[in-house]
Amino acid sequence: MYRLSGFVHQDDLFVGSLTVHEHMYFMAKLRLDRRVGHRAIDQTIRDLLERTGLARCASTRIGEAGDGKMLSGGEKKRLAFATELLTKPTLLFCDEPTTGLDSFSAQALVSTLQQLARRGTAIICTIHQPSSQLFSMFDQVMLLAEGRVAYAGRPQDALAFFAQHGHACPPNYNPAEYLIGALATAPGFEKASQRAAHRLCDLFAVSEAAGQRDVLINLEVHMAESGDYRVTEEQHLTGRPHWLHSTWWLTYRALLTVVRDPTVQYLRLLQKIAIALMAGLCFTGAIEPTQLGVQATQGILFILISENTFTPMYAVLSVFPETFPLFMRETKNGLYRTSQYYVANVVAMLPGLVLEPLVFVLIAYLLAELRPTFYAFFVTAVAATLVMNVSTACGCFFSAAFNSLPLAMAYLVPFDYILMITSGVFIHLNTMPAATRWLPYISWMMYANEAMSIAQWEGVTNLTCSTVDDKLPCLRTGNEVLEQYSFDESHLALNLWAMVLLYFCFHVLGYLFLWRKTKR
Repeated sequence: MYRLSGFVHQDDLFVGSLTVHEHMYFMAKLRLDRRVGHRAIDQTIRDLLERTGLARCASTRIGEAGDGKMLSGGEKKRLAFATELLTKPTLLFCDEPTTGLDSFSAQALVSTLQQLARRGTAIICTIHQPSSQLFSMFDQVMLLAEGRVAYAGRPQDALAFFAQHGHACPPNYNPAEYLIGALATAPGFEKASQRAAHRLCDLFAVSEAAGQRDVLINLEVHMAESGDYRVTEEQHLTGRPHWLHSTWWLTYRALLTVVRDPTVQYLRLLQKIAIALMAGLCFTGAIEPTQLGVQATQGILFILISENTFTPMYAVLSVFPETFPLFMRETKNGLYRTSQYYVANVVAMLPGLVLEPLVFVLIAYLLAELRPTFYAFFVTAVAATLVMNVSTACGCFFSAAFNSLPLAMAYLVPFDYILMITSGVFIHLNTMPAATRWLPYISWMMYANEAMSIAQWEGVTNLTCSTVDDKLPCLRTGNEVLEQYSFDESHLALNLWAMVLLYFCFHVLGYLFLWRKTKR
């Protein structure tokens, strides 16, 4: 049945940043035999867009609510039909296809369905309160009452059947509305309405039309059991897309979404540049080999870490809750697996997760006049990049673990405080109580702070002391600065690898929680 049929849902779910042609091409790559070439796919898409009246919209973005130029409700519904027709289904199920459409769009849609039916596709629709014109356009109708068939046959014969049994449709009245009203349960008259509906169902069950229907059904069942129906080679998908193929196209779709959404990439990059400029200018001239310079250095390092922690972490919290309905529909349709979807989203984020921290560190590092060696800058940049990637991985984990954005934020805020407290800035880590001394080991802010501090203070021997108050402690070497914060210069590689490990741990947890949701 899966190979022979298609299903058009009542609610249309699309990736709004794609154009009509891009959406169709993406779906073709995932639903058709992978051996089908580009030209064949392109020709199939052009034919389907012509048949569904979407050829002029091929380069128009599907769009979402609030967008400027976007497809109308009727055009989105026709796009849903075109998507299902890619696999040339013999049978097409439609769940209330005219819901939410005006009378003109509904008529145009049903007219399109008529044309598809004439090409050999059997179309079954559920529909509520169709207009009289729509009702007359159907080849066959079936009226149901409490799970039983009250009528099945041609629309024009339905009125005669109901009139024959005491339910004549008044003149100038919508036939569909009258027939549905005759079978509906009226408030306050439930028992009488149910008796009338059951009576009509009983009368139809013994009618000549019902007898002919039963004969046809028995014939179809016999032919199916005898093997007279076989799936054709064209309908049997022998070359299913493999894991990497589907992941590649999912990544491509996710990248298009990122590139075309200015709030995702461009505005965030501008925000990073602005904050880096302000932070760097505030610290210009403050970094020097003195006790105050030590404080300023650790301060700018904390800004480099915190800015690449909290903003990206919260930015991805809405990724999975917002796209979950579309993700569930596509996975249930067998387009891809949860692992492919998760990996594609992670890969699509990577360009921004590398570019943003590098730009931020470059500007702030130069303006603040941190240690002027390539080694120190390189370690700081690598640590900042790892910080942003681990933070995003953590955000993906919380996004996948909770069903809504407010709930994810409610649990993430306390976790943020743990990260800050255990970063090594606000408390000497060796003085923490034994019960909480393990917390720094899950804090990538601590690992990054130690790595950046090592890059700035390793080998420094020329720190001067203040002559204002000789009673204040004086840090004369970089090693003493590291000891002041419970850091060890031999832990540089360990810190970087620890952040890599946290990155993969958070993503594995995020994938497992997302996979668990699909099994509910």
